[in-house]
Amino acid sequence: MNTSSVTEFAFLGLSRSHSIQLLLFVLVSVSYTAILLGNLLIVVTVRADSHLLQTPMYFFLANLSIIDTSVGSVVVPKMLAGQANYVQTISFGGCMAQVFFLHFFGDTEMLLLTIMAYDRYVAICHPLTYTTRMNRPRCRRLLASCWVGGLIHTGTQLVLVLRLPFCGPNKLDHFFCDVPLVVRLACTDTYSTEILMAANSGLLSLVCFLILLVSYGVILVSLKGHFKESGGKALSTCSSHLTVVSLFFVPCLFVYLVPFSSSVVDKMASIFYTVVTPALNPMIYTLRNREMKEAMVRQEKKWEAELGMGKVELFST
Repeated sequence: MNTSSVTEFAFLGLSRSHSIQLLLFVLVSVSYTAILLGNLLIVVTVRADSHLLQTPMYFFLANLSIIDTSVGSVVVPKMLAGQANYVQTISFGGCMAQVFFLHFFGDTEMLLLTIMAYDRYVAICHPLTYTTRMNRPRCRRLLASCWVGGLIHTGTQLVLVLRLPFCGPNKLDHFFCDVPLVVRLACTDTYSTEILMAANSGLLSLVCFLILLVSYGVILVSLKGHFKESGGKALSTCSSHLTVVSLFFVPCLFVYLVPFSSSVVDKMASIFYTVVTPALNPMIYTLRNREMKEAMVRQEKKWEAELGMGKVELFST
């Protein structure tokens, strides 16, 4: 284990201007509220609608919403607290915990998006065997494999980071603890460690992204010649997933695939996959999905009916 003398890390944040920090506080607060409410709405809707709950795509979508909420909650509350108090520091243990949970949920989301692409491939290219190939026990096993894979991958990274000695400096030019930046603060030669980290995180992102592209490429090829019959509907079904994949993977590839980079653009990319994407995912999946919107309308009418019955019982007593 390391012989670190550093007990806390200081974030330089996104800006040192108080007025800009105030603006960022408001924007991030609104985004975090959207993350919590939007993803909670999807989870409640899927859980309350038996048809959606039994459909693999929506089963995975509800779990994606849980992960998105977790990713945002790892970074945003600490970021808001620092901006409000103008003191952006985190303990050594808190920093390591942030590194672990951010990559744990992030890696799990990468694997889950890949599983969701496989689900769309089976649904569109093998519709006759879809219900048997994507039955509930298998969906649960696939979901469990995503969580286990994320845990193993993240645990490996954390062990490498904890073995490094940290004796100063302790300033991170960022708004949260991330593996590449923390590794650079170690008081030892970190060249090989940075290369290993880039291969670890960057290649996972790249491999998952390439699998996704291949999956949708196969879908498009299989629809060749039948586009007017079913291609439009199939592309509409996949468009939301493709949008989410692009919003999540492109910033991750930019940050983790290139070692030794440190710039304002890195911060912007990090904001995208920790704040913006988790806030946009619920809107993408609800506004562009007819079944989700219909399920929400049904649930709203059900709640109104239950509320009306409750008022009647109240007045009758």
